[in-house]
Amino acid sequence: MKSLPIQIEMNSELYSKNPDSSELGRKIINKSIELIYNIGFEAFTFKKLGAVIHSPESSIYRYFDNKHSLLLYLTSWYWTWTEYQLVFVTTNVASPYVRLRKSIDLLTKPVVEDNEITFVNEVLLSEIIFSESIKGYHTKNVDEENKKGFFKAYKRVVKRVSEIVLEIDADFQYPHMLISTVIEGAHHQKYFTEHLQALTDISNEEDSITKFYTKLVFNFLPREKT
Repeated sequence: MKSLPIQIEMNSELYSKNPDSSELGRKIINKSIELIYNIGFEAFTFKKLGAVIHSPESSIYRYFDNKHSLLLYLTSWYWTWTEYQLVFVTTNVASPYVRLRKSIDLLTKPVVEDNEITFVNEVLLSEIIFSESIKGYHTKNVDEENKKGFFKAYKRVVKRVSEIVLEIDADFQYPHMLISTVIEGAHHQKYFTEHLQALTDISNEEDSITKFYTKLVFNFLPREKT
């Protein structure tokens, strides 16, 4: 899927210096994604990242206070980018049923790299979101960080798709719960498929995760009139 040329706008409280404002900052983002993907967030440190980018560890701290802040930035970037993709695939689509199917497809199928943004590998970043992003908000400081708007991008994605659900059934009581369950569930099922197969029923069938969550969502909603 080819996306529109976009400029990802980020909450300025997520960083000390905007990484998109310099070549070094963009390199920090690019290589941190690769390094976290390769060694995991627990093993990731700014010292290791500095060695990869051939820059002092102190230079990374000019952009982010710590690696938790960096993870929040990467997570917010991913969901902001995802929201742009949602807008792209649903614009000028009249039927809310079709828009909802397209949205579920986007949220549950493997990510395709967006060549419009060269310093971010969205495929690797999506893998980090699947396996590591929960560490961004399962913390003691989640309420304080939520007040600062660190999770707005994710909440906007859920809200946007929930509104489509309400177009189909204005009386449905649990639109946000339904869509957040789809997103988080799809992430868990993908992780289980790769590591804990006894916890899932995913087979070699193509798009089985997408098919499962599409059926789950539409089982709650009235059938489309033909």
